[in-house]
Amino acid sequence: MKNTVLSAAVLIALAQPAFAADKIKIGMLSTLSGPGAGLGVDIRDGFNLALKHQGGKFGGLAAEVVTADDQQNPDVAKQSAERLLKRDKVDFMTGIVFSNVMLAVGPSVFESQTPYISANAGPSQYAGEQCNPYFFNIAWQNDNLHEAVGKTVTDKGFKKVVVLAPNYPAGKDAITGFKRFYKGAVADEIYTKLGQLDYSAELAQARAAKPDAMYIFLPGGMGINFIKQFVGAGLSKDITLFGPGFSADEDVIRAVGEPMLGMFNSSQWAHDLDNAANKRFVADFQKEYGRLPSLYASQGYDAALLIDAAVREVKGKVENKEAVLKALKAAKFASVRGPFKFNNNQYPVQDYYLRVITKDGQGRVTNKTLGKIFTNHADAYAASCKMK
Repeated sequence: MKNTVLSAAVLIALAQPAFAADKIKIGMLSTLSGPGAGLGVDIRDGFNLALKHQGGKFGGLAAEVVTADDQQNPDVAKQSAERLLKRDKVDFMTGIVFSNVMLAVGPSVFESQTPYISANAGPSQYAGEQCNPYFFNIAWQNDNLHEAVGKTVTDKGFKKVVVLAPNYPAGKDAITGFKRFYKGAVADEIYTKLGQLDYSAELAQARAAKPDAMYIFLPGGMGINFIKQFVGAGLSKDITLFGPGFSADEDVIRAVGEPMLGMFNSSQWAHDLDNAANKRFVADFQKEYGRLPSLYASQGYDAALLIDAAVREVKGKVENKEAVLKALKAAKFASVRGPFKFNNNQYPVQDYYLRVITKDGQGRVTNKTLGKIFTNHADAYAASCKMK
């Protein structure tokens, strides 16, 4: 008799409609130590500011952020991701900075059917044939900022360029992207170790090539050291330096200062973009953290807003994966960069801007937006994505 009652109770429970969760968990796995820590810290801080703006809730649900340091190490990242997915049972994941780490963690995340909102890493693999319904990139595809600089260097009439990047997936995407739009001669193509901090050999190699411009992709501590050494070696007198926003944003400017004046770079975002969401973000970030935000911080902020919009759209029923994915794809949030939409591969279609490092009205060395390079620009790999 007891078994019959129990079975009936189970059947009644199973027949009940699914109720919304009372809270959600987000796994923030990022680089929070080592030369790349500034990038991860900015993503985390931007994300947390957005959560504060939402009153500690996403879509009306109390949000818990579980933070882990991947130490810029794919093996450490894989172990940390497993803990976040299996022990902490997070509903969303975000935060990874470097593409080699993202490619290592991706399979576990996708297998668990946990939506991943990339606030930085945008490998070409996940934009093309390996695109995945659980991967959403809120930032850009790796090639995009480099494509924008390639076009700029061509438009400015430079004929002979040396390009330099770390030897890892995003470094290779960087050079590919730059060359896709640069129409002059590449005098030399130099790949360094990821995390390298001494560039004496590379600077000698660049000097010997006698270019009129040099393009670098060196995020975080790598860019800080390179630019100091580039100027110190006297190369800035004869060679105009270009980079993506990654190598010329506030994290690098704070460490290098005036030697960066006059450096051109590209970004999908800038702290002087004139829209209400961005003005609030920039002002409150400075109040909260005592520094100007970088593009990394803006991406962390937007990643949080996307999650908030999706949870609200599904009325808190985050267990309904199909509905959550549909809500994420709709991207119904006010981005700090202005209009935002996803392509078929769930990477952005967006505008890219030219910036120059100058002094503002307060005497601060910072970026100033000069104009638009691309309008509604999509990545080159979307056509290879067969995701339905």
